Amino acid sequence: MQATTDLCDANENLLADGSLRVLAPLFQSWGAKPAFAGPVSTLRCFEDNSLVRTALEEPGEGRVLVVDGGGSLRCALLGGNLAQLADRNGWAGVIVNGCVRDADEIDACAIGIRALAAHPRKSDKRGIGQRDVVVEFAGSRIAPGHWCYADRDGVLVADRPLAQS
Repeated sequence: MQATTDLCDANENLLADGSLRVLAPLFQSWGAKPAFAGPVSTLRCFEDNSLVRTALEEPGEGRVLVVDGGGSLRCALLGGNLAQLADRNGWAGVIVNGCVRDADEIDACAIGIRALAAHPRKSDKRGIGQRDVVVEFAGSRIAPGHWCYADRDGVLVADRPLAQS
């Protein structure tokens, strides 16, 4: 994967027209894969990770799961078991607008994870949320089918795949 810095430099026209966006630098990195990219699948859930599990049980096929947890810092939406599930099922990465837990277990997985913070409390399990919807956080609108690129320099979202040089 080309570095996000290089992608920004090579696609200034897309940054200018808004079809390439840089997420606000709010996220911490977990997982053994510091850089990842892929087409986006989205979820919106608040303090309930039932749909996160449902999504990660499916073949990831190199996709990035983008979870809008409303920025909650009161519980975790992804833990070690779900990170292992994502790794086994071929997800490229997970971005959580919320928290993770089991940080050491997540770090042992060959997947990239970005989240706001770690929190020891588990989420509720009520089956509430929405899947494959447009979400908006960190200053960016993210829709299913967009492309996500993440590395140590930041997270990009593009309306379509970016050419790699």
